[in-house]
Amino acid sequence: MEQKFVFATDSGCDLTADVCRERAIYPLMMRYEMDGADCVDTMRPEDLHNFFTKMGNGSVVHTSAVNVGEYLAFWPELLKQHLPIVHLAMGSGISGTYQNALLARDQFLQDHPEAELYIVDSLGASMSYGMLALAAADLRDEGKTAQEAVAWLEENRLLACPYYTTGDLSYLYRGGRVSRAGMVVAHTLNIWPILNLNPAGELKVVEKCRGRKRTYARIAEIIRDEAIDPQNHTLYVCHADDREQAEIFAEQIRETAGFKDIFYSYIGTIIGAHTGPGLVSAYYFGNGRKRAAEAEKK
Repeated sequence: MEQKFVFATDSGCDLTADVCRERAIYPLMMRYEMDGADCVDTMRPEDLHNFFTKMGNGSVVHTSAVNVGEYLAFWPELLKQHLPIVHLAMGSGISGTYQNALLARDQFLQDHPEAELYIVDSLGASMSYGMLALAAADLRDEGKTAQEAVAWLEENRLLACPYYTTGDLSYLYRGGRVSRAGMVVAHTLNIWPILNLNPAGELKVVEKCRGRKRTYARIAEIIRDEAIDPQNHTLYVCHADDREQAEIFAEQIRETAGFKDIFYSYIGTIIGAHTGPGLVSAYYFGNGRKRAAEAEKK
């Protein structure tokens, strides 16, 4: 079927480079700094393995939002396809990437008045907008227009629900997500936080459990209660270089909630820089964030 738009996102979506190529998803490769050296995200598993190995050995990583200039260098190549462009950005609750995309869009349209460019705030991080990117690619392949894809993304983005957990809070402490006292107590008592994204796309600790096993079981229960039609949907699971634990985590969720299948990927460099090695996370279509947004309006 004839495609009516070009779909783009950024590498923070944590799909692999191979999946993006297969699905004709164009990712802007985000930049980061490791031990003072400028680096570019490749979205390749072998490079992510090396990234987390270096972090585990003490390497220090800093990230920054995609800047206006990077967007202005990225979109012209897509414009050569002479189709509207839909760009799904990392959520505004996590990064300034979306706001910079809006600024870049104004300049881009001045330079290319013939262009049709739509920017969507994913309100997500990692695979919570990677799964939206795959859905948008499906819409494109079905022959939907750019406007139809944008409307679908904006209507359904809060249905992309994530849960994260880790036994090592030192990286979250460095990023200001937990206090030093909280980190020390958690490590002493083997407390594992359960984190998710609120409706604004901000990372929040929602519960705490003692021990990995109980934490996995509790997340599986939450997902079972929130998931929409899991027997017909995929469970997306990401890990920070611990595939074995990701599989244990995923299978427990699948047994509890009944998902059709499982899609595995790495946590990428941008989110991984702030969470460190060992994190596991699950993503699915559910109603938890949408219910929370509706409750906030009351």
